Parts: sequence; C-alpha cells; structure tokens
Amino acid sequence: MPHINLTPIIRSAIYICITSVGFYVIFLGVLTIPLFQNQIIYLNRVTLTWFQDVNVPEQWGFLRNQVTPFNLRTEDGETLHAWHILPLQLYGQHEEELLEEPSGLAPDIKNRLGFKLLRDDPSSLLVLYFHGAAGTLGSGWRPPSYRAMSAGEPGRIHTIAIDYRGFGESTGVPSEEGLLKDAVALAKFAMEEAGIPPSRIVLFAQSLGTAVSISLTNHMANLPEPVLFSGMVLVAPFANVEMLTATYRVAGIIPILDPIAKFPRLLAWLNTLILSKWPSKDALADFVRRCEGMDGNALKYHITVIHAEDDYDIPWSHSEQVFWHAVNASSPNGISYDELERDKEASKVMRGAGGWVVDQRTMKGVIREEIMKYGLHDRIMSYPVVSSAILRAFRDLGR
Repeated sequence: MPHINLTPIIRSAIYICITSVGFYVIFLGVLTIPLFQNQIIYLNRVTLTWFQDVNVPEQWGFLRNQVTPFNLRTEDGETLHAWHILPLQLYGQHEEELLEEPSGLAPDIKNRLGFKLLRDDPSSLLVLYFHGAAGTLGSGWRPPSYRAMSAGEPGRIHTIAIDYRGFGESTGVPSEEGLLKDAVALAKFAMEEAGIPPSRIVLFAQSLGTAVSISLTNHMANLPEPVLFSGMVLVAPFANVEMLTATYRVAGIIPILDPIAKFPRLLAWLNTLILSKWPSKDALADFVRRCEGMDGNALKYHITVIHAEDDYDIPWSHSEQVFWHAVNASSPNGISYDELERDKEASKVMRGAGGWVVDQRTMKGVIREEIMKYGLHDRIMSYPVVSSAILRAFRDLGR
C-alpha cells in the first residue's frame, strides 16, 4: 500500500479548527454590541416579503378589502403598520359594499366599513395578534393563521395584527420597552377607538410575540384600574431570553450558544450582557398571582399554552416551564415542578397522534397546556388547535 502522509491533513484540520473557533469568538464579541443583539433576537431586517407590497393583502389570498392595512401611533411617536382582517362570513354579508371601497393603505381606518362593522356590533369579538421574530405581518404562516383566528366564529371574530417598531413598514428600532409600548398602543386602539371592551378581546401570540403579549397582560393588570382581557393563547413561548440562548436554533438548525451552554458560568456571564431579557415565565406568574388575589368570585383569566414536540426552533420544554410557573403562582402554597409533573400524568387527556392536554382550573382562572406531536414552530399557528383555543378563551369566561 502507498504511504500516506497524514501531516498535511492533520495540519489542515488544526487550521480549520482554529479558524472556526476564532470566528465563533468574534461572533460572541459581536453579540455584546446592542445593534447586533437586536438583529439576533428580533431579526426585524429579515422581512421575508422583500418583493411583496404589504399594503396589498390580496397577494396572500385574501378577498378584496377583506383586509384593511392602516397605521396607528404609539405614545412615543412611532408609526406601526397594521392589518384589520374581517372574518369570512361577515365579509360575505357585506361584500358588495366592501368592493366599492378603495383598496390599499387606509388614510383613516375609522372611515372604512370593516372598522365600523367591528365597532358598531355589540357581539363582535376581537383577536389582537402578536407575531414572532423576523418577517412582517405578511410573512410565512402568518396569513394562513389569521384565517384560523376566526374559524370558530366566522361571523364575529375580527383580527388586528401589527408589525412592531422596526419591522416591515413600521418606524423605529425594536427593544423590550418599545415592543411593550407597541402592544399598549394596539390595546388602546382596540378599546378606545374601536370601543371593544377587554372582555371581548383575546390575545394571540407566537414565539417572540408570546413575550410581548405576556408583558402587555401583566402591564394592564397592574394599572390603578386593572384591565383584564378575555384570554391569552400562547404558541411556542419561551421562558426567558437567558434560557432561550441556551436552546434556540436559528431556522431550527444553527445553535447560537449551544457550545457555550456546556459552560454554565460563561453562559451566565454572557447573559448579563443581553439587554432584552423578556422574563416571560416570571411576568406570567406575577399576572396569575395578582389575579388570584383580586376580590370577587368571577373568573379573571384564561391562559392556553400550545407547543409542538417537533418544534426545532424553541424546544417545547420552554412551555413546560411557562406552564409550571403559572400554575405555581395560582396556589397559595405553590407546587414544585416534580409535583406538577406527577399531577399532570394523572390528569392528562391523551389524544394519540394529536398529543395531549392538561387543564388546571383555579378559583380565578384557567391555565391550559396543549402539547401537539406535530406542528413545528410556525405551521401550528394555522392548525385547528389554535382556532379551538381562541374560541375557548372567549367562551370559558362566559363572554
């Protein structure tokens, strides 16, 4: 056999390893810069609708003027791009009038028929939609998921979705504080301009949006005169950014800090440099604890957590943590994670290939966990499990 000189091969392998480590160290250094942190966490410049006009919703299969694009202002002067989506059955009842209206971005949405149908119907229901990182309100599985919002009541459930500041055509730069202001602006628009009471509003959120909606819910409940929405549906939530950094995979493939996660002290130090914390599990626990302490016997909250086992972006273990923190906060004596797991095993409703469900009902609320076997990170948003959860959030509180 010919003699093989392994020295050049070994040398090349060493060079490759050193170069890879070097690039990774540079990448970690870049992550300490706020501007680059924002792009990793929010990915707002990755619009995924580069060659599409988000003021022409018909490109995503909607009927003419079924969706009304409009702008709303935040308290700090940013302009948010939004869509108001009419439920199909209601659209059909007013199709001729809707077709006569101009299409595209509405200079004043209050003059549009769709808005009037929302505002003037005392039985109308509204979903406030908070999307995940990257893209715009027209990206990926978001348009199909808007249809899922109203599937349970196609004549009553409207949806309003926004692009956060720095996303799509919205102005500004994303931040934890800024996205909360965006969510508050949407909630105020719904309650004050559209005249929809919080008892007829459900929050839907996915991925990053779950952190935004939990922050909004906790903020509104902590006002001098608490505001409580009918319910909240959280799809693929994460516990907090610190836990997310150790598990998150970009596009479900590229682990950002997985190599560092093997060194807990180093990971903890890097997490101190992250500006956006999004402490969802703790904020949700605060909200539940506050509701449980309120006077009166009526139900105060409805929380549904949904996750797919095959979600490669955010592992479903995050939903386990979010659910546990919420349930733990609902009891004066609390419950350990292991105790809750034992209780769940005894009360789970198994659905075969459809996964399983656990309902935790307290004197003041409902906390529900639905783990699907399939659905990935985004597709699940358009599934019937979401339509059912939205409808249940409206109905369980008797509204």
